[in-house]
Order: sequence, then C-alpha cells, then structure tokens
Amino acid sequence: MTGSDSAQNPAAPRRVLLKLSGEAFGGGEVGIDVQVVKRVAKEIVQAVQGGVQVAIVVGGGNFFRGAELSQAGIERSRGDYMGMLGTVMNCLALQDFLEQDGQATRVQTAITMGQVAEPYIPLKAIRHLEKGRVVIFGAGSGMPYFSTDTVSIQRALEIHCVEVLMGKNGVDGVYTADPHKQASARMFTNLSYQRALVDNLAVMDAAALSMARDNDMPIRVFGLEGEGNVTGALEGQRLGTLVHGGPDRTL
Repeated sequence: MTGSDSAQNPAAPRRVLLKLSGEAFGGGEVGIDVQVVKRVAKEIVQAVQGGVQVAIVVGGGNFFRGAELSQAGIERSRGDYMGMLGTVMNCLALQDFLEQDGQATRVQTAITMGQVAEPYIPLKAIRHLEKGRVVIFGAGSGMPYFSTDTVSIQRALEIHCVEVLMGKNGVDGVYTADPHKQASARMFTNLSYQRALVDNLAVMDAAALSMARDNDMPIRVFGLEGEGNVTGALEGQRLGTLVHGGPDRTL
C-alpha cells in the first residue's frame, strides 16, 4: 500500500510510520524526558483510536551515537551497536507509556532479545497493525553504519505505509536556510527529493532520502513540540513540509 495505492483504495486504513529521534525522547538532554514521552504517547493513542495504523522507529541519540563515540576513540561498529541498544531503551519507555494509556503495543527489534521484544518480522508487524496495535521498531537495522533514518524508509516500504512522518525538535518544517540564523528563511510546504539532496537540506541523511526518492515514499517533516501536532500528522493534516516527487513550494 504505497501513496498511490491509498488513492486508488480510499477505504483502506491509513498506515504511517512515525520517526522519533533520540533527541526528542531526551528533550535535548541525555536520558529520557518523561513528560515529553508521555505527551507523545497520548497523541499517538488519539490517532490510533481514530483508526490510523501507526508504526514507529525510534533513535537512540539521547544515549549513544555511533559516529560520536567513534570520534572519541571507540571502534565505529561497536559504537553503532551501543546506539542500537539505546534505541531499545527508548522503545521500552514509549511502550510503557502507551500501555499506561490502554494502547496495545509490540516492540520488534533487529537484534534478537527475546525477553523484551519480538524479532522484526514484517508480516507479523503488519498483522499487529491490522489488529490496532502500535508497533515500535528498535535496534535500527541490526547492522552498523546504517542510520535510523534509513531504517525508517526501509520499514515503511516493507510494511506498506503511505507516508513517513519525521518529528523534529526546534523546527516546524524544512526551510530554505537555517531559520535560527537567517530571518529571511522560508519554510517549504512542498519540497522535491532532488532539491533536498542537492541543497543538502536537513530532512534526513542522504542514503535514506535517496531510498525514499527511488521508491516514491513521501516524507512529512513537522515540529514535535506543538500541542496536538503528533496526532495531526498521524491523521494526515498538512503540517510542516511534504518531501515528495513533485515541485517545490514555499510559504
């Protein structure tokens, strides 16, 4: 069920993948900001109650970043595995808050850890979504040198999502320049994959963006901090910037 499939079958439930960064979980700090995760969980539950099928990929940057650990002298692949374990801690925290709100949830990980999560099995993930459960994907791709951005696109394609939603901290979309440094910067309402790649705009890493372009997977970049934004994005409101194969438009 790609974006075009959804248009041909309007009765199909909306299935989306929400990418949450580790920074979002930590509120910009090391560890987990309980209030932030609780609010995001409540907004996810609202969307699921409205019939949206929600899968989630979480980052682990509030605990470990493989590239940064590598700069500090830790072997890169080992640092990446440490980052994957950090994502699982975030998965379990989000799972707990979702279940406190009565939402059935499953965590699937790319690295086997049977006592806390299921292994990643695409067809099983789809079945969970069809039953109204939220599926949270942890441990990245299970391999070093791959970002959780890339995993977001790959998982969304494999479980047939119509859109990938990128929740950002400190910004409400993609701009022509850094809005914190240039007052004249304008936000894109629509942005082409090619423009995002060529201008190196802060959407996601180039490998992930290229995969989205090659497989025509729309990406919506929106601000996490606004009250109700998570629910709105999950339900299909036109928040932030839509990155797709069409022409560019700015506000």
